[in-house]
Amino acid sequence: MDREELKRYLHHREPMLLLDEAEVVEEGRCEARYRIREDEFFCRGHFPGNPIVPGVVLCEIMAQSCAMLVKEDLPNKSTLYSGIDNVRFKGMVRPGDECQVVATLISRRGPLVFCHAELTVDGKLCCRGDLSFALI
Repeated sequence: MDREELKRYLHHREPMLLLDEAEVVEEGRCEARYRIREDEFFCRGHFPGNPIVPGVVLCEIMAQSCAMLVKEDLPNKSTLYSGIDNVRFKGMVRPGDECQVVATLISRRGPLVFCHAELTVDGKLCCRGDLSFALI
């Protein structure tokens, strides 16, 4: 799915739509990509002259990727974080980098969804963690 198709499922819009494309490649597994643009609002002040994508934005890229695992529920529901656990930052992400995310569905309990995600740039792990959200 490209950005326009993603908008059918995700309620995020620019500048907070942080996926360029996503595909559920098999049951419970999504692969997604997002290229960090030079003019991203979150890089302008973090840090001037040495822009680095904030860790919380990397978590949001992973979360939007995880949401695509339950895309059939998304047109009528919103996703709200319920937890971010075991997150580790392993490398810096900068403007021009293309983030690749593999999101895996761990389990579902009622409206709660539990996932694991890993974000890489050029094959190098930059961030990983367990994310959970509620479908509201």
